[in-house]
Amino acid sequence: MTNPFKKYLGKEDKLQSNVMRYIAFTYPYAVFSHISNEGKRSPFERYKMKYLGAKPGIPDIMIFNPNKKYNGLAIELKVGYNKPTESQKKWIDDLNKLNWKATWSNDFDQIINLIDSYFKDE
Repeated sequence: MTNPFKKYLGKEDKLQSNVMRYIAFTYPYAVFSHISNEGKRSPFERYKMKYLGAKPGIPDIMIFNPNKKYNGLAIELKVGYNKPTESQKKWIDDLNKLNWKATWSNDFDQIINLIDSYFKDE
C-alpha cells in the first residue's frame, strides 16, 4: 500500500531521504540528523520556532561524529540549479571556522563521496 503523502514529496525531499538511508545503512554507528528547518509554517509555528531559538539556514544534514580533521560534517542539500541562500552560506562559513567540514551539493554521487571520505578520515 502506497503512502498517500508520498505525492507531496519534492525532489530535495527524495534526495534527503536517499542520503539519510545511505548513512544509516553504511555507517550504523553514525550520530546524525536531518535538521527540520524548512517548509511552510503557520504564523503560530513560525512564532514558536523563532521563540524556541530556531535559526534560518542551518544545513540539512548534520553528522556529529568527529574524525581526525574535523569536529563534524554538515551538508546543505540542493536540487537542480538551486544555490544556498545567504543565511545558508553564513552557516557553512561559520561551521567551517569552528573546524567542521561544511559544504553544499546538488549531486548525489558527490554527497556520497564526501560522506565516505569524511568517515575514512576517522
